[in-house]
Order: sequence, then structure tokens, then C-alpha cells
Amino acid sequence: MAVIILLRFVNPPTSSFMLGHRLSQPDQALYQRWVPLSEISPWMPLAVVASEDQRFPEHWGVDFAAIRTALAEYEAGEGLRGASTITQQTAKNLFLWNGRSFVRKALEAGLALGIEGLWPKKRIMEVYLNIAEFGPGVYGVEAASRRYFGVSASQLSSIQSARLAAVLPNPKSLSAVAPSAYVWERVSWIRGQMAQLSGLNYLRDTLQ
Repeated sequence: MAVIILLRFVNPPTSSFMLGHRLSQPDQALYQRWVPLSEISPWMPLAVVASEDQRFPEHWGVDFAAIRTALAEYEAGEGLRGASTITQQTAKNLFLWNGRSFVRKALEAGLALGIEGLWPKKRIMEVYLNIAEFGPGVYGVEAASRRYFGVSASQLSSIQSARLAAVLPNPKSLSAVAPSAYVWERVSWIRGQMAQLSGLNYLRDTLQ
């Protein structure tokens, strides 16, 4: 809990995913550069909310309705899908490991509830966008936007933001710089969701 409180005010110098990358692939470069949320294009938070967690402004870290749906699908014989909120993904990236076990999901949910209780939504989004993996060895939206589009995160357009958000489910296999047909389909869907969420106005109050 003390670490969560500290990270509300101090930018994390690394994350469990970045440490894992350095240990498992010591010869591969790691790119990450922290920028405050004020220096990230407003299209980027909207894109990840549209793609990953449309109830981000409303929930308290865990979307229990989404979890119930995922469990019902699992019991019906379908695969166990994530149903993770942006807060849960932040907790996982910071403190945990990849995988779909119930143990890890339980830890993730507990940490997410703690983060939501101690951080404002603006801080959650800021940390998430700075530690999320957007490609092999590429962490954070600033590093991703510069490597893939040659611009700073503050200059990302709507479609560039959607391309970055589209690879988040599997950044080691999906590419924002050379999108497959599947990624382009996701980009189109995400942009449609961004429009349905009332555009930039959707997160205006949440991220103030």
C-alpha cells in the first residue's frame, strides 16, 4: 500500500514488465521516455478507453459486470478472456506478470482497487500510457509515437492514436507501424467507438 501511495506522486522508474524484458532479452534495446499527461495528445487516452475500457470514468478499478460475462463465457467452454480495466492493466504492468491464471487475476483486481482508492483517474491514465507496451521493447506512448510515427506524443492524431491502441492486446505480435488487415479492422472499430463516445468531451471531466 505504501508503494501505491508513493507512486501517486513519484513517477515509477520502471515496471515489472520492463524488468522482465531486461532479464529475458538483455541484448534487445528498451525504449521508454516518461511524459506528463498534459504532453500527450488527448486523442490517445480516448483511443485506449474506446479500445480497452469504455467504463473507465465510472468504475472503481474492477468492472464486475465484465468479469461476470467473462466467467460465464469460460464456463460455457470459451477461452478465459481478460475483462481487465485500464486500472487493472496498470496494476499488472507495474507489479505483476503476464498470464491468465485466476491467482494473477485476483492479485491484479486487489491492486486495482487499491490504486483506484488512492490515485485520481488522471494519474491512473498517465501511468498507464507511460508504461504500456506498444511493441517489442517499446514502452510508453512517447517512445512509441517517436519510433513509429516520428512525432512526439503531444502530436498524435486520431488515427495514429487508434493504431497504437489497436496493438495493446498483443504488442509483441501486432504492429502499429506496419498494421495487418486485422489491426486495420481494429483501428476502424476503435475510431468508430471514439466517435460514439462523444469524442474528446467524453474524458474531459475525468482527466482534469
